[in-house]
Amino acid sequence: MASKDWQHPYVNIFKHVKVEDWKRSAKQGDVSTYTDKTLKCSVYRIKGPVPANSYILVPKNSHRSLGLTGRYFYLLFRPTPGKYFVVHLDVAAEEGQVIRMSFSNMYKEFKSTATWLQFPFLCGAAKDSLYESTAKYARYGLVGPAPTSVRWTCLMLDLQYTLSVYLNRCYIHLKSIKLCSNMSVKNMFTSDLLLDPGISFSEAKLMGLASSQGTGPMPREMSFPVPKGASWHDLYDYIRFPSNGTKLPFDSIQKGDNPKPEARCVSNQRSPVREEFRCVNLSKAVQDRVSLIQQITTPKSLPRNRTPMVTSVPKLGLVTTHQEDDWLCHDDDQQELECSSLHQLTRRPHSNTDDEGIHVFVHSENGFSKHVEDSVEEFVFTPVPHPVHLTSSKNSTQEKLLPDPILRLKSIIGFGGATTKYALWTKSGEEVVYPCHAIIVSMKISSNQQRFFIGHTDKVSALAFNGNTTILASAQTGNYGVLRVWNYHKGNCLAMLRIYAHSLSSLSFSRGGGILCGVGKDGHNKTMVVVWNTLNVNKGGQVTILAKAHTDVDIHTMKVAFFDDTRMVSCGRDNIRLWRVRNGTLRSCPVNLGEYHSQDFTDVAFGEGDSSRQHLDDRTLFASSRSGHIFEIDYSRVAIRNVRRLLPVQQQHAERREKWTFKTGPGIAINSISVTSSFCATGSEDGYLRLWPLDFSAVFLEAEHEGPVSLVLASSDSLQVLAATSTGNLGFLDVSSRGYSTLMRSHTDTVIGFSVDGIRRHLTTASSDGTVRIWNMDSLHQLYDFVSEDSPCTVAFHPSEQVFSCGFSSGVIRVFDVSSAKLLAEHTQHRGEVVGLTFSPNGEFMYSADSQGSLALYNSSEEDHNLIRVVCNVAARGTERAPDALSVSSDSLCLAFVGPTEYIVTIADAQSLDEVLHVDVSILDVGSPHLDSAVKLCFSPASTEHLLVATSANKILWVSTKTGRLLRELSKVHRHQCSSLAVSDDSRFLLTAGHNAVKVWDYNMQLDINSQMFIGHSQPICQVRFTPDQLGVVSVGDAIFLWDFLAHPVDPLTDNRSPLRVSCISPSQSDAEASGLQFSHGMPRQTAPLPSAPPPQLNVSTIDQLHQGAFGSSSICDDTPNNPAVSDQAMSFLKVTELVNTSALSSNHMDTVQLKGMNPVRPDCYKHFFPRFKTSTLDPAAVAPQAGEKGIKLNAVIGYNGNGRGNMVWSPDQGLFAYSCGCVVVVEYLHTGCQRHLQGHTEEISCLAVTNDAQTVASAAGSSKDNRSLICIWDVQTGTCRETISHHRGAVQSLAFSRDDRLFLSVGDFSDPEVALWSSKTFQLLSSVRVSGPVHDAAFSPSAASQLACVGCHGVYFCLIHTHGQNVDLKVQKVKTPVQVGDVELTALCYHMDSFLFTATNRGHVCVWNVKTQSCFMTWEADEGEIGVLLCRGNRLLTGSKTSWLRLWDVAAVESMKPQKKLQSVDHSGTTVVLEQEIMLDGTTVSAAFDNTMDMGIVGTTAGTLWYINWSDNSSIRLVSGHRTKVNNVVFSYDESHFATCSEDGSVRVWSAPSNELVVQFQVLNQACGCLCWSPPSSNNSACLAAGYSDGTVRIFRLASSEMEIKLHPHHVAVTAIQYSANGHVILSAGKNGLVTVSSPVNGATIRVIRDHKGASITTIQCVKEQCKKYRLEGNEMWLAASADRRVSVWAADWLKDKCDLLDWLTFPAPAFFGDDSPPPSLAAFCPTDPDLVVYTGYGVEKELSFYSLTKKQIIKKIALPHWVTCLSLSSKSHLIAVGSKERVLKLIKSSSGRFQDFLLHSDSLQACHFSPSGALLFTVAYNEILLWEVQGL
Repeated sequence: MASKDWQHPYVNIFKHVKVEDWKRSAKQGDVSTYTDKTLKCSVYRIKGPVPANSYILVPKNSHRSLGLTGRYFYLLFRPTPGKYFVVHLDVAAEEGQVIRMSFSNMYKEFKSTATWLQFPFLCGAAKDSLYESTAKYARYGLVGPAPTSVRWTCLMLDLQYTLSVYLNRCYIHLKSIKLCSNMSVKNMFTSDLLLDPGISFSEAKLMGLASSQGTGPMPREMSFPVPKGASWHDLYDYIRFPSNGTKLPFDSIQKGDNPKPEARCVSNQRSPVREEFRCVNLSKAVQDRVSLIQQITTPKSLPRNRTPMVTSVPKLGLVTTHQEDDWLCHDDDQQELECSSLHQLTRRPHSNTDDEGIHVFVHSENGFSKHVEDSVEEFVFTPVPHPVHLTSSKNSTQEKLLPDPILRLKSIIGFGGATTKYALWTKSGEEVVYPCHAIIVSMKISSNQQRFFIGHTDKVSALAFNGNTTILASAQTGNYGVLRVWNYHKGNCLAMLRIYAHSLSSLSFSRGGGILCGVGKDGHNKTMVVVWNTLNVNKGGQVTILAKAHTDVDIHTMKVAFFDDTRMVSCGRDNIRLWRVRNGTLRSCPVNLGEYHSQDFTDVAFGEGDSSRQHLDDRTLFASSRSGHIFEIDYSRVAIRNVRRLLPVQQQHAERREKWTFKTGPGIAINSISVTSSFCATGSEDGYLRLWPLDFSAVFLEAEHEGPVSLVLASSDSLQVLAATSTGNLGFLDVSSRGYSTLMRSHTDTVIGFSVDGIRRHLTTASSDGTVRIWNMDSLHQLYDFVSEDSPCTVAFHPSEQVFSCGFSSGVIRVFDVSSAKLLAEHTQHRGEVVGLTFSPNGEFMYSADSQGSLALYNSSEEDHNLIRVVCNVAARGTERAPDALSVSSDSLCLAFVGPTEYIVTIADAQSLDEVLHVDVSILDVGSPHLDSAVKLCFSPASTEHLLVATSANKILWVSTKTGRLLRELSKVHRHQCSSLAVSDDSRFLLTAGHNAVKVWDYNMQLDINSQMFIGHSQPICQVRFTPDQLGVVSVGDAIFLWDFLAHPVDPLTDNRSPLRVSCISPSQSDAEASGLQFSHGMPRQTAPLPSAPPPQLNVSTIDQLHQGAFGSSSICDDTPNNPAVSDQAMSFLKVTELVNTSALSSNHMDTVQLKGMNPVRPDCYKHFFPRFKTSTLDPAAVAPQAGEKGIKLNAVIGYNGNGRGNMVWSPDQGLFAYSCGCVVVVEYLHTGCQRHLQGHTEEISCLAVTNDAQTVASAAGSSKDNRSLICIWDVQTGTCRETISHHRGAVQSLAFSRDDRLFLSVGDFSDPEVALWSSKTFQLLSSVRVSGPVHDAAFSPSAASQLACVGCHGVYFCLIHTHGQNVDLKVQKVKTPVQVGDVELTALCYHMDSFLFTATNRGHVCVWNVKTQSCFMTWEADEGEIGVLLCRGNRLLTGSKTSWLRLWDVAAVESMKPQKKLQSVDHSGTTVVLEQEIMLDGTTVSAAFDNTMDMGIVGTTAGTLWYINWSDNSSIRLVSGHRTKVNNVVFSYDESHFATCSEDGSVRVWSAPSNELVVQFQVLNQACGCLCWSPPSSNNSACLAAGYSDGTVRIFRLASSEMEIKLHPHHVAVTAIQYSANGHVILSAGKNGLVTVSSPVNGATIRVIRDHKGASITTIQCVKEQCKKYRLEGNEMWLAASADRRVSVWAADWLKDKCDLLDWLTFPAPAFFGDDSPPPSLAAFCPTDPDLVVYTGYGVEKELSFYSLTKKQIIKKIALPHWVTCLSLSSKSHLIAVGSKERVLKLIKSSSGRFQDFLLHSDSLQACHFSPSGALLFTVAYNEILLWEVQGL
């Protein structure tokens, strides 16, 4: 929706492209601006004698598109008197066809081709002028130069009408505009509204014209000025096309008669239907064309219940089938569309058809008509398949299966199909493109994420990229070769080329992408070479054939030369040929091969090291052969320059003494060759990928594969080499690290069966290639491969254990344990092929069936799976029902199978195999002349009384398992027999497979459109199933397809309204009327849905039936808890032990667990606040110091808590701006950036509220003492807490003050959904109401002090406050959400005016309620996702949603919908809300505050960002930035001018100090940044940052340039610690595996690897400058490393001399750790004042800090601690140490005396703390809360 709604009601094109900047638009020639006296504004003037040389082009780049979908194009211009002008509009039609529409006063007559329409333009003249008088009586009008009195003109073109009538095309969007000299132009815009420039806004309002009627006045910024009392039409011209002008030439653009006001309203419909009350004069040619269109598109009456047929070749994807009478029909799986659009010129009533389109996404097997090969040339299409929108003739909207689509292809396991020779690198080297049968896959090598290019109808046989990998070409196999050209980055098809050749085996693009060469076989099996011109394909241009040649020579590979697009080279059996295109002919000459003329050449490659300017004489060509030869060919001499041969290692045999020679030895066949500037890569038949120097002196790198290497390809940077094997493996070799990564493995033959382990997300498959493989469904990696000489037939996973069984063609059944990879059991009782194998759902039994009719029962509760019983001749013979011939009911009581004949279905007892019921399916259809047999069957999981049987007559039968009666029947399921079927666990959906298609059905078959079809397989599907978690679907056949199943857990009501179309809901319908409603827009269904099974009765109640509850309560007030007493002790000390080891303080804490009943269900909407999960607990013994004695003072809070809801307030009049971060309320002064901090909470703050006078702020957060939340009331002026109240048992969801600030409202979360009303004066509880479900939002009425409203999952609650003396009661009336919006939750609300209430839903609807009648009378879809924020100011409504869109709506039309005595019905409603502006933010909107005019405001998002939004200038500015995820580290630069943070989301942010403003952000996707450090100060270089990531890489960023300096990859595991050496010469980084790597920051080379800590993760690395002579070691610095195994190593180093020696090794003992999580980290640091001392803390015998002397080799001091330490930092002054703990306590310690202070401002455990280099500042971090402290000293 977002892609089109922003264009409503119009798009200002000049403003859209910012034409004044000329960045997205272009100007050529004499283009200038001047101020026009008539319009009194600046306009553009285009002058020049040749129109083609002076123009304005929008957009600038021809390969981009405006994408404007408005039906009408408006141009505000004035032709230059006495001159000519030209305007070109490029319009996109269906199938991507680009059509140019041109009009000019140079054209004498109308002309048209298939891609170009030329219209003459007749210029108008001033009123009463000579030219006007002449024009009135002229037969030809004013054809020619513009008259001297030509006026400013508003030209309107109906693009949709023009394409439909003149070219029988369906208009899609406007692509580009070119305005050529000579003219002046003010602006241009597109719209779906037919606007009248001669009507003012006031006149339009009096006439009742509205945008909902498809018409209205001209927008103010597009209107021409009209003096008071003057007429618009006397000053300007308004020209419409189609016009009612009568002058010749016909089909011209000319001024018509002024339209009458009553005829101005037209229906705003998308179908190309002409307006009523208009006569159009058509030329004879147009009349004939229109007549033909009418004949083609006239709906034909079809017999009732006939299966409709659709014929078309649109894009591969979803198909919606229909079972209701209509002129559009379907023909099973493969469909074609007879007519893409319906064009009618006859009169008919206007109807809103926006919602009645039928979307067809399907491709046809037989979509191409057959032609004689020799007599017909190739056709070139630009099909770019789009959904075909067909206009229905009915007013009612059909109910269809939702969501649409219900499946989404997630990933494919497979490679190859027709070939394994083709796989391509992208230019960046980050993605690999390869074919998988009929689908092209693009995979990111870092994450294995896939995207797909879908459109081929057969297996893809060749691929090719242009030089910059922006255009992709692909060919498919088949009798008639089809080739597609794709835009790689967008994924859309640019052109489809059809060449009458089969076996299209080779493709090659020129480097520039202008030439494409293909090789195939013609009808006489001769080799055919075709060269196409693809220069303009990315700009919407045609693809034409440059040359074509037929030859008898064999061509295996053909490539276009990178240095000349007209030259090619090919190789094949016995030949290497050079080709060239010249003068439209393709000629070739053979290379003189001499004695090597009988070689079988496999591949060719150009020497890529050659410069493109190098002369042809120096070009080198490489070729490989199956005999192992590598040829160097002189390109200019067309002769061999050098020959080398790859020979295997010789084996000595006693009987053979002769030595292999160059010519006689058995060479290793080379299948592929790739040449770079530094090496040559070869792939050979022996399975080796080898890298050679260009002189082929020796192999310097090789990788062995499991099968013959069929492809090698080096990336553009030559750092990676791609390799593919003929056995279906795809991987790449990293040249620098010499590591090999496998991207994809695949079966080499059909996958015939699979089973899913839902617990471990493993997938096992059996294939005709003889292997059984186990895959990880998330990573797509192959885990295990079981190979057997026997062919596997079927597999089944145990429902709970890591065990699977496999049945083979010999009848053997083997049971494997996956974890140990061993065989558990083998059974050989079957004599035929195993056709069925399954476990009971409870896992106690296993069943098998074979092709000879035998059935076996096993005890699967035992490891050896003992056989219990074998029954012979009970199942039907044959293999047609494999691999799932058996089905077990969900209660594990019944087993179903086909037998003893194919006409009988047997239901047996699952524990004994005793037969219970026989059902003969052959007699169920008496009228059929053929006997119907059962093919597949399955039980319905939710209803064990339903057994579904698929039959040979293409039916599915619902059979009762109790009586055997037929309950339901579905015919024509697929075009071919159903090969597999499955039912979802909740029995809401049915899954079927037939031939190449998968269908998802509504299980109850009660919709008008019961199914959706998905195709993509190129072979028949063998099996399809839901995944055990019901979130996915797996289908297997040619490959393994993994789909996302998008159905909502609760069946949603259909709602197909147009996004901006308002539906009016009558509140006075009877139950009888409501029972016939169709929820889309209220029209009764005309016919019953098929099949005609009786549907369940729906209880539809009218909206005015309010569910009232007397929730009034007495005035009760809880006692306010007292503030904790402050200790009188002014100083606190820790126990300090000198030189002796004594026990530190220890305390045992018992956790109190409160037992509760069943936990309430968490609502599934983001609006509801959920505290971030924490494992930390607050230490109750910790006491904060007095205000005047604090050793550190909170200076700043960095970030905003995006997890809160409504936790930001802003009062623009008083200048108050406050938000929360963790448990701190930050009051920020926007003009200075200074902060004040309100401290009193200990848990995460959920929400804030501010009084209207901005003197009081309320904040709510959980409490650490009990489960009641704490609400603090703050005095803004003094920053003190006035009052604390505690009432709600869970979190607080919402806070609000009344308009007069007398009342205060608080709402509990889902665990305690209670609404509490408080006095704002005393903050005593006045009344409370508990509601039945979660409440998401609440608000007071702005006008009525006694009214408020709440919304939640059960609807809206209208509350009325009654006061009786001292008692206050809340009367609540609950009203359910209207059924028209479906099963939704109301998530947000706001009042509008006096009597309206806006509410939002979790599915993007906005509902309008009348507060007085408490009824909903209007609704529209405002967003695609949940709306969590609503704000209304005047007639402007703000919506913020989960989709990151912030939208501003004009809701002035709501007032006109105010109900009177009789409400308007649905059909007569014409109200439209207008989307004024929208902006996409960086996350979900969680809070918003705006001024009274809604012009500017502040918005908070889940990304931790607070945005300043200014709608007037459409700008957005970051006010506050924070991390969304966990912050891992924060470090000051050495000069303290900046500090840097890194987080789990892969971002590194640099902030300036002391302003704390974000300077730059470095983002690495899909990686976590775990550590970072600053480079030491240097006079030569600016400051750099080094950051370590989870993929083992280290990246160095330079602050001055804001760019990455270098990327290192020193580790294969996550980097856990990093530090520059003291002098900055090297970087020390440590991995999770304990390896410490010393790297050069200049070239990234690894200097040294230290393995002493191997096996334990490194937690700390620190470097200091220190002369090491006193330790009798050489070195000028020391560094240490601490690991998780409580070991610390200290080293002396001089990196310039390559010296690094171990100085000391410390090991600290500890008992066994039995905690729930990981033990505390081991932390160590040099003492800043004395580097001879090392301070250590970690898990051990005691909680303590240890001070170790390197000279004395012993611990000289210990400081006992009450908690385990999670972070540690030592200050450079005052002997201060900061330690953080899991108990959320920051402890500041003076190491000399042991004095300490506790600080409790974090809401979670601390993970980082760092003093600044000077010791004046301190950073502390808890999750994403960053606090900056000013150090004052103890």
